[in-house]
Amino acid sequence: MLYRTRHCISSNFSFHWIKNQLENICHRTTSVAMHPTADSDINTDVNMHNKRPIDDDSENKAKVQKTESEMVQKVKRKNHAMLLGYVGKDYYGMQRNPGMKTIEEDLITALLKADLITMKHFDNIRAINFQRAARTDKGVSAVRQIVSLKLPEKADKTVINEFLPEVIRVFGIKRVTKGFNSKNQCDARTYRYIIPSFAFAPEDQTLLKLGKEVNEDERIKQLSIIDGKPYTDYRLSSESLDKLNSILKLLEGSHNFHNFTSKVRPLDPRARRYIISFQCSETFVSNDIEFIVLEVKGQSFMLHQIRKMIAMVIAIVRNMISEETIEEAFKTMDKMDIPLAPSLGLCLCHVHYDHYSKRYGTDGLHETLDWKECEEEIEKFQKTYILRHIVDTEISEQTTLKWLAGLPFYSFSNKDVLPVDDDEKQETMHDDIQM
Repeated sequence: MLYRTRHCISSNFSFHWIKNQLENICHRTTSVAMHPTADSDINTDVNMHNKRPIDDDSENKAKVQKTESEMVQKVKRKNHAMLLGYVGKDYYGMQRNPGMKTIEEDLITALLKADLITMKHFDNIRAINFQRAARTDKGVSAVRQIVSLKLPEKADKTVINEFLPEVIRVFGIKRVTKGFNSKNQCDARTYRYIIPSFAFAPEDQTLLKLGKEVNEDERIKQLSIIDGKPYTDYRLSSESLDKLNSILKLLEGSHNFHNFTSKVRPLDPRARRYIISFQCSETFVSNDIEFIVLEVKGQSFMLHQIRKMIAMVIAIVRNMISEETIEEAFKTMDKMDIPLAPSLGLCLCHVHYDHYSKRYGTDGLHETLDWKECEEEIEKFQKTYILRHIVDTEISEQTTLKWLAGLPFYSFSNKDVLPVDDDEKQETMHDDIQM
């Protein structure tokens, strides 16, 4: 009897306890349903494995926008080398310079429009490790310029070219090693200088007065006739060509070129440069004028160095100064009065990466940087734009003839106060190394 009584009490207690628990669960479930934004503690009591439903559309949109923004920021960028060519006309050189029209400014603008860089990168190109292999001067063109920078994978040159003027073309883009720097890892640079051959015709010594003011009109009239014929009929003889090459050879090797640049003192280590080769590589006739191509290869060049070297060579071939003037320019501690040859004919031809190509070009991950696959497109651009521009400008503006008219004004000797060329006035010397 006692057992039955205890069993009944126990049963009644269990029944009421279970009933109360069920009522509590129902109450909590109803509360959650009525208040979907209840805090996470209540939501966890109901079902720890179910996520809280989101009914707010604005919150959904905000999360989507945040995700898209994160995706833009997380675009994988790899180091690339970009090969491009350009005509230097109307540009203040290669390097970006606020307020000036430069090649880099147009290139970076095109990259922005092509969605390959962000506005943050546009404002600070160092953020994408942007570097140029050579800093070309105002008016100087390039057949094969190289820049290194970080771009998204599979960047398309066709898209970039759509946003570039026709005088600037991207020929190719290649993946390079993580630490690749187009300037520091360049073994050498080759420049070409194209100029009419009449620039090397000997001067009439009876009419020559170095370091004196000259009447430009009279000089042009004198220069317009060579050996009784129009100057355009002049052709460089084999003897004159041999003499030219022998003089160019005097500039080869390692020398102190402080007199062939500006703002670099004689004892400055930067003045010592190594010229690998310097020669007349070819001649050609266009519009009945003979042009010659001077080709110089060196490890690196200073600002205006090539144009000053060519000005001195022209003066020697024309018998205005002696060959010994070159040696004097290397050794003297004074600054010599040497002019700049016109920028029109100067062109960056090759940027060499022989060591890089040998070390990484056959590792199965990277390519050589010889760009042979781009040659047809490069040659077409060179003939259509660069060469055409040089020849047409030479004919229409008589660039070389007018420059020769003022050549006697320079003494090619030591001078305390030197005249400042217009190009030197406009150049900003961020870095005196042309490279």
